[in-house]
Order: sequence, then structure tokens, then C-alpha cells
Amino acid sequence: MRASGSAKLDVLPARKDFLAAARARKVVAPGLVLQMRAREDGDAPARVGYTASKKVGNAVKRNRARRRLRAAVNDVLAARALQGHDYVLIARAATVGRPYDDLLADLAGALDRIEKKGR
Repeated sequence: MRASGSAKLDVLPARKDFLAAARARKVVAPGLVLQMRAREDGDAPARVGYTASKKVGNAVKRNRARRRLRAAVNDVLAARALQGHDYVLIARAATVGRPYDDLLADLAGALDRIEKKGR
């Protein structure tokens, strides 16, 4: 079941949730890496987490990359998120300089591919 409309997604609260998502399904796109896992509590709202390693750049670039990922999630993932799932978006070096429309297309394409993997 999809989350309704463009509702705000909950935030992943703890490192263990990020690690659990890392062990689940993963799709790599030019501007980001998307990880997704189904939780036990299937009717709970979808949650999302963001991460950017030092490979992305200095603190300014990492923060900008996370802000761009948050904006992309609000534009794409909020309407398509599956209830009871955790999503982790990992910034790549290209995230900061990639045109925003391309970043949105990366996220939409990654969602398509990751949902197909789950079937």
C-alpha cells in the first residue's frame, strides 16, 4: 500500500535501521544509491534516511548533497513510498553537481527498479 499523497515521511531514527536497510535491496543510479527494506510493522508509515560519506566532499558539499536528496524525496518518493518500508538514500560524488531534473529521474528510475526486484 502506498503512502497517501505527498505526506511527509518519517525519519529513520537509529544506525541499526540504516544497517538493516543496507542488508536489503539496493539500486545504484548516477546521482544516488537507493536502499529499501520492508519492516515487520507493515502498516506503519514509510521512513527515510539520508547519508553522505566523505567521498562526496567536505562538510559543505555533504550537507548540500543531503539537502538535494531531501528535496528529491519530497518531489518523488513522498507520493510513491510504500507503507512499512524503510528507504535510505546515499549521496554520491555526482549528487552535488548533477542537474536537479536528472537527480529526480535517477530517484524515479531507482524506485522503479527496486520495486521490480521485490516482486
